[in-house]
Amino acid sequence: MDIDEADARRHLCSALRGQAECVADRWVQLQREQAALGSGMTEAELREEADALVEQLSSGLQGNLAADHVVTAHAGLRQAVIEMSLRRARRGAAPTATALAVLVLKEALLEAVQRETRDAASLFSAALLINRVLDAAGAMSFATYVEGREEIIRRQSRQLLETSTPVVQLWDRVLGVPLVGTLDTSRTQVVMENLLGAIESGEARVAIIDITGVPTVDTAVAHHLMQTVNAVRLMGADCFISGIRPPIAQTIAQLGIDLSAILTRATLSDALEAAIALIAAPAGQTIPVAGR
Repeated sequence: MDIDEADARRHLCSALRGQAECVADRWVQLQREQAALGSGMTEAELREEADALVEQLSSGLQGNLAADHVVTAHAGLRQAVIEMSLRRARRGAAPTATALAVLVLKEALLEAVQRETRDAASLFSAALLINRVLDAAGAMSFATYVEGREEIIRRQSRQLLETSTPVVQLWDRVLGVPLVGTLDTSRTQVVMENLLGAIESGEARVAIIDITGVPTVDTAVAHHLMQTVNAVRLMGADCFISGIRPPIAQTIAQLGIDLSAILTRATLSDALEAAIALIAAPAGQTIPVAGR
C-alpha cells in the first residue's frame, strides 16, 4: 500500500467511523431521488440495508486488504453486498439499477471525506480508493443479481413443471400422470421423480401415463417414455401408456420405434380398466401387452 492510498484509507475510515449515520442517510436520500434505484423498497428498508453495508465497509477498510479485494475477501462486506443484490433480485429490480444503487454510495462517501479534509491531493486519492472499492462492489452486486435471478427462474420453472405434470390417484394403488404439451428431458425428469415418489409413498402397483395431450411422438419422446416405464418397473410396479391415437400410432410405426414391450391402450379409460383387472388378477397371471 503506497503513502497516498494509506492516507486516503485513513481519511475514509475516519469519515466512516465518525459519520456512519450521515453517510447512510445520504445514501438513502440519493437512492430515493432516483426511484428506480430503490426498487420499490421503503425508506426503512433502505436505511437498514445502508447501515449494514456502511458498517461492513468500515470494517473491511480498517484491515490490510488491498482495495480491489476488500469486497471479495472481507466476509461481512461480501455478504452484505450479496444480500442486497438478492433482495433486489427478488423484488424484480433491473440488474443495472442494483449495481447503480451501490455506485451512488460513492457520492455519499466522497462528501464525508470532504468534511474530513480539504486537501486536493488527499481528496483525489480518496476518490480513487472509493472508486476501486465500490466498482468491485458494483460488479459483485451485478453478478450476484444475475445468479439470483437465474436461480429464481429455475425454481419457478421447476414449480411450473411440477404443476403441469401432476400425479393423481385414479384407483386404489393405481396412479395416473396426464401429460399435456411437449415432453422434453427436463419435464421427463420431473415426471419420473414425482411418479416414483408417489409409487413409493402410496405403495402403488400400476401407473398410467396418459399422452392424449402430447401433440407429437418422435424418437426422443418415445425414448423419454421408455425411460420412465423402465424406472417404474424397477420400483416393482406395472406401467401403461394410454392415449395412443391413430396419428401417433402411425408415426411410431413409420419411425420404427419399438414399444412392443410396453403396455399400451388407446384411451385412459381402457388403461384404467386394464389396470384394475391387473390388480385383481391372481398372482402370476399376465395380460396382453397391446391387447384391448
